Amino acid sequence: MIALSYRNVIRRPGRAVLTVSAVGLAAALFTALLTISGRARTEVLDQLTHGGPLAGINVAAAAPNQIEADVDNPQPGASRVLDDAALGRIAAVDGVRSVTPIVSAQVIAVPGDPILLADGRTIAMRVEDGPRGALFETVLGIDLDHVHELPISLLAGRFPAVGARTEVAATVGWLARLGLDRADAPSIVGTTISIGATRAFRDGFRTRWTKVHVVGVVAQQASSAGGLIESIDQVRDALNWTAASVDNNRFEVPKSPYSGAFVVATDLDRVAAVRNDISGIGYSTSAPENLIANVRRYLHVVRVVLAGIGLISLAIAALGVSNALLAAVRERQREIGVIKAIGARDRDVVRIFLVEAGVLGTIGGVLGVTLGVGIAGVVAIIVNSYLHSQGLAGVRVGLPIDVVVGGITGAGVLSMVAAVVPALRASRLPARQAVDA
Repeated sequence: MIALSYRNVIRRPGRAVLTVSAVGLAAALFTALLTISGRARTEVLDQLTHGGPLAGINVAAAAPNQIEADVDNPQPGASRVLDDAALGRIAAVDGVRSVTPIVSAQVIAVPGDPILLADGRTIAMRVEDGPRGALFETVLGIDLDHVHELPISLLAGRFPAVGARTEVAATVGWLARLGLDRADAPSIVGTTISIGATRAFRDGFRTRWTKVHVVGVVAQQASSAGGLIESIDQVRDALNWTAASVDNNRFEVPKSPYSGAFVVATDLDRVAAVRNDISGIGYSTSAPENLIANVRRYLHVVRVVLAGIGLISLAIAALGVSNALLAAVRERQREIGVIKAIGARDRDVVRIFLVEAGVLGTIGGVLGVTLGVGIAGVVAIIVNSYLHSQGLAGVRVGLPIDVVVGGITGAGVLSMVAAVVPALRASRLPARQAVDA
């Protein structure tokens, strides 16, 4: 039967190619849709809920606002000290996976005048709120070992190296202050900024300057403010320098060791409970709970729609296979008659057609799955380009083994199912009628 099926395929290459193409295109579309929808679920939901912005909770160094307790982004209450002891209590809350402290400081930032961009352009410094092109800016200090636990997306360049004291990452807000937009992110990488922390002495003020290099541009949601991101130790040094002033009333030095923290819940469903527990400890929190619920609903709708499109493509492929084999039955009536005349039973004829359809379907499945994974990869490149331009994390497209195995096996089974009707019709042909045809 295998030998007969092979000869039939070889003798009719045109029909075989069309059948394989029909199955292959259907398998390619279905594989691409499964890969894309699966990755959308994994990357947009699962990955984010196990250490990303959707499962993240911003904790402010402030008391909770009881009036807006159920609001995603409530107005914080009165300032409150957030120290290591408080972070320890938050970390002990059931459902907390990690706690990353954040320190912020007000500094003077001088990017130079004019600013020479990496692409050769120069822009004149706009004097906004500081003398001689200086800007009063908020710099965020984070533990660079845990930067991936924070809602910070890299737009260009890289993150500052762990332990580096002369590297910073600029944010989209910093670009806006220079009159640039997201598209200019790569051009700002490599520029230098002089950052100064001011301290009051009895005989006047002194500013301690540090020249830093912009090694990357990011979009961040870890804090409502912050144009530059440095290591947490570097920002602490600036705060300590300013806090040692003889007259602290001249500077707004925060009393809290940390200006905030970013807490990641172990699971998306634990976000609300964790927020309530942290509020019970006495700190204001914010998290996009309503956004999370909407994302889940939309992802479910997208998966249903994509699955429907894939099933329609499979049905069309099945009809194509069935039509091709019905035409083959009409053409091969004499051959079927000869086979039955020399002793072949009805079930033998059925098996010949099923084996032939299975071989064609499997070949089409291999080609279709390969093409589908390639299509998903191209789509991912296009989608990632858009996501990065919007300051969002990209989507990785891997090679899901279950989709590969299921696609190839499913294509073969689909073709065999589509061949059942033509095979039964061929098996019922009387030998004499088939030979005389």
